[in-house]
Amino acid sequence: MKRYCILIFFFLFFSLSCGLSKATTTELENLVNSGITNKYFPGAQLLIATPDKILMEKNFGKYTYDADAKEVTGSSIYDIASVTKVIATTSAIMQLYENGRLNINDNVWLYIPEFANNGKEDIRISNLLLHNSGLKAWIPFYKTLTTRQQVLDEIYNMTPDYKTGTKFVYSDLNAVLLGLIVEKISEMSLDEYCRINIFEPLGMRSTTYLPKDNLKKLAVPTENDTYWRNRLLQGEVHDETAAMLNGVSGNAGLFSNADDLYRFMSMMLEKGKYYNPYTRGLKEEKFANADVIGFFTNKWETAAYNNSRGLGWDTKPEPTSYRAPCGEKFSDNSFGHTGYTGTSVWADADKNLIVIFLTNRVYPSRDNNGIREIRPEIHNMAVDLLNGN
Repeated sequence: MKRYCILIFFFLFFSLSCGLSKATTTELENLVNSGITNKYFPGAQLLIATPDKILMEKNFGKYTYDADAKEVTGSSIYDIASVTKVIATTSAIMQLYENGRLNINDNVWLYIPEFANNGKEDIRISNLLLHNSGLKAWIPFYKTLTTRQQVLDEIYNMTPDYKTGTKFVYSDLNAVLLGLIVEKISEMSLDEYCRINIFEPLGMRSTTYLPKDNLKKLAVPTENDTYWRNRLLQGEVHDETAAMLNGVSGNAGLFSNADDLYRFMSMMLEKGKYYNPYTRGLKEEKFANADVIGFFTNKWETAAYNNSRGLGWDTKPEPTSYRAPCGEKFSDNSFGHTGYTGTSVWADADKNLIVIFLTNRVYPSRDNNGIREIRPEIHNMAVDLLNGN
């Protein structure tokens, strides 16, 4: 009788656990589909996983709201906008730092001498990574300038808006400069450096700047640009500054998909370890040392202001009226980034959990922020899904 009761207990426990997992998956699907119904975005890729197990991977909706539009598949690629800052630029800086080719306390002018004027002489690489450099948040270069060099000259010659290191102002200009530093040190273009040192080693075959025809046809459109380029943007960078810089910039320009970004974020949670796709199962590779990854992804304490940033990465902020993109259930030991086009990557190092959520919320217009209602809930439900498995 005792043995029979134990069997019943385990049967009920197993059934309840499976029911929780299944229900959470259904709830996640309903939530994303509600975003499509409410026209927050036409389609999406969602991937929830640990480094060694995919808990949920699903594609939703279509490329646009048109009835005959292509359906989103796992091969579709998204303009990941500012997620470029961490996948490409910060990672390149991290590698150069680990290899002793730069120090984050170096002044920017050591690598870009033209920058040393108008009160910018003391800005360091760390200030660019922490977004406390003093530079403006954004400048609409496309309204007055026409060439890449004109944009760079304006950045080199600008005057800071505030005293370096005294407050946080998220700025695309910081990331532009970081990308230029990578190019100066490596003597490669930023896209070439990232392809050789990041994307190819990790097997990120669908991640690229300036997608060629075979990938361009898979690109999900972003905005119907009626204010500058006067065309639907598909397979070309949405961000105006990156476009002015010929599509390759430290602040934006990458195209990718959920599978490739999962490879990258898994490597980050595995403390830099990965298997080269060409020798998988035979040789373990090392992207970066665990202490260096922690150095970049952990929240930096600052004396001057309350900070929620790591070096290049965002971390979970203190609770405020503004909901964090990673929701409330991710631990304080989390890092990630969002992109203006409706993209995000987040990882919880305590829970060993990864969430990739890619949309084209700027289609047909950027005047749509409904994704902010959905994204935190997706991450909360992802934690529930993990706990139910």
